[in-house]
Amino acid sequence: MEEQLNYYRFSRDQWKQFYRKNHNQVPLTAANLHEIKAFNDRIGLDDVRDIYMPVAHLLQAKFEHYLSWRETESVFLHRQNKQSPFIIGVSGSVAVGKTTTARLLEILFKYLYPDRRTQLITTDGFLYPNAELKKMQLMERKGFPESYDMPRLIKFLDDVKSGKPLAKAPVYSHQTYDIVPNRFDVITHPDILIVEGINVLQLPTNQHIYISDYTDFSVYVDADADLVEDWYLERFQALMKTAFQDPKNYFYPWAIGDPDDAIAMAKRVWADVDLKNLNDYILPTRNRADLILHKVAHHVIDAVYFRKY
Repeated sequence: MEEQLNYYRFSRDQWKQFYRKNHNQVPLTAANLHEIKAFNDRIGLDDVRDIYMPVAHLLQAKFEHYLSWRETESVFLHRQNKQSPFIIGVSGSVAVGKTTTARLLEILFKYLYPDRRTQLITTDGFLYPNAELKKMQLMERKGFPESYDMPRLIKFLDDVKSGKPLAKAPVYSHQTYDIVPNRFDVITHPDILIVEGINVLQLPTNQHIYISDYTDFSVYVDADADLVEDWYLERFQALMKTAFQDPKNYFYPWAIGDPDDAIAMAKRVWADVDLKNLNDYILPTRNRADLILHKVAHHVIDAVYFRKY
């Protein structure tokens, strides 16, 4: 990643110095970490200690400031201080590891604030169902901005941010590659909500209000496109040996067919869909993030970029 004028750049060694209290202690084990990491992602306890513990304590300071400001605002306006969650957005390419980052932040917030409610949702659930995408002739554009039901997503975030006691997010299945009918993640008065998805920082041209209008802090997980392609194909090949062997899986026909044909298909999807989406719609949002976690080979975070202003 090139140098950015509006970001401070910290090497891994510099960044880990920002949280030295009980530096050798992390609030989870290797087994815990294995459970929360996304499929085929790589992360170790050293990453938690060196990168994510400082991130968590930066976010803790942000959260405390947010609570203080909410109280100040309510006093100034002579209005009751309604519960409004602190929302963290996590974005980045497919296969870059943003799901692991979001899940880890959720675990760390639950550790830092055991008496507060922390919840996580992904924007995948707001994709249009495959049947609707086919009607709109958008199956080949799945993941692009127009394939999301943005009004529904914005309404969901508005309900959560305005303090409604219950909001429902549709559930997406990576097994069936589709929305699960009549299943929802129920969000109930969270103190902290983490929203993960490729479109968290995007500015769709047909909307006046955006996802980022509701976020209080945003994280972008970054890596060179060539590396992300490698991770994408590695994940696809690993899934071919495991999850794709399930006859209910969307990719099952490829798993039982010629492996070379399957890999060729995955490469076409990457080039025609995911890479184009990354270059045209995801990567341009990187500089809107408050914090950028930059990865190199083997998912190693070598640098952290923190927004100056």
